[in-house]
Amino acid sequence: MNKTILITGANAGIGKETARQLALIKDTEIIYLACRNLQKAEVAKRELIEATGRDIFKIIILDVSKPETVEKAVSQLSNSIDALIMNAGGTGGKTPEKLTKEGVTELTASNLLGHVVLVNELIKHNKLNNVALFASSEAARGIQKMGMNRPDLKENSVEEFISIFDGTKFKGNFDPFQVYGWIKYGGTLCMSSMARKYPKIKFISMSPGGTRGTNGMDDLPFIKRLFLKHIGMKLIMPLMKMSHSVEKGAKRFVEGINNPKFKSGVFYASKENILTGPVIDQSSIWKDLDNHTFQDNAALAIQKFI
Repeated sequence: MNKTILITGANAGIGKETARQLALIKDTEIIYLACRNLQKAEVAKRELIEATGRDIFKIIILDVSKPETVEKAVSQLSNSIDALIMNAGGTGGKTPEKLTKEGVTELTASNLLGHVVLVNELIKHNKLNNVALFASSEAARGIQKMGMNRPDLKENSVEEFISIFDGTKFKGNFDPFQVYGWIKYGGTLCMSSMARKYPKIKFISMSPGGTRGTNGMDDLPFIKRLFLKHIGMKLIMPLMKMSHSVEKGAKRFVEGINNPKFKSGVFYASKENILTGPVIDQSSIWKDLDNHTFQDNAALAIQKFI
């Protein structure tokens, strides 16, 4: 059982609900709420204590889009953690295509680069004991009903993944709604590569599914955000088995780190054409996800920005 867990993006949505559910497990001793905003983190901590009756939450300030804050946060961890849940992400803020000083887009930085830095630093300092879970998405293998195309790579080479992470592949046509899936694809492959590189740690990619009540789409253009978050997610998509509650989304993460049936190096998400229900190995839908060369190329590509 994982007694000490760190969750990124833990002050709201799926991250906060995951923290709540984990606190209800009696063996859980410490939950680190890794957030970029201290005030919001403190509010979340108070609400979680009230909701669970347990004062086991500790705040760590880090912004996954800024690797230097990640390195500082790990250096301040006094003890190792048993489990890491890489939940923070979204559609990259108001300027998702803008490059960070590391040379990746803000969309890549918030969803992937910072989390890779976090894993690197935790392993480097012997502070990750058991499992690392990456919040992936069905968008990584395409969601036809939502108009999210499957990432269409020509070679899956290191150079091609670099062009995805720095945005050059999408010059003149950077749609964060679509590019998000490409980044999640690259991140998922990267985690599978790490699973083979660090066999003593379980690496899992897990999609929370189509989860209502999250803020991951808040930075999309108004019309698209209105339809997807407020009309689609709440009214239309539940009828199509394309969305479920934040509680069910968070439960996937909780089971992902604690249930031994989930295997290292595997990407788990909903069955094809839906975003709810039981999770399955996504390589049964798209074989590219189980290609070791593609996995290693994605990992090499993101490491070049560190």
